[in-house]
Amino acid sequence: MAIAFHSEDTTFDIAGHKRAVAAWMRAAVAEEGLRTGDICVIFCSDAYLLEMNRRYLQHDYYTDIITFDYTADSVLSGDLFISVDTVRANAEQFGVVFHVELLRVIIHGIMHLTGYKDKTETDAAKMRERENHYLNKRPDDLLTHVKHY
Repeated sequence: MAIAFHSEDTTFDIAGHKRAVAAWMRAAVAEEGLRTGDICVIFCSDAYLLEMNRRYLQHDYYTDIITFDYTADSVLSGDLFISVDTVRANAEQFGVVFHVELLRVIIHGIMHLTGYKDKTETDAAKMRERENHYLNKRPDDLLTHVKHY
């Protein structure tokens, strides 16, 4: 069982930070009462994620993340496709630094895999509370030196 990081249609990488981010993710999964299975985080471009959104979800719009859930029993597994272009734009729009927004999107995907939803205001508020909870538990230097290219 492993957490892996890849890039598609982008030069973005979190080299040097993979172990620390994976450990943070595993701690969140454990706190939610699940075991970590195989999780793949794929950083990609807006164009790449838009094509996936069209092909697999029949949605014709940009997004920051698409989560494919393969969780079985209490073993959390899935693929998190993250557009670093949209993460960068969202960070600018919300006035936060890139690495914090990136971590928010990563933990957002993990929360989807644990069963949290965000389609209603109530569900979205619960999801945001969990995101904030885990962001507050991250090591202070987690991804602080990652360049968003």
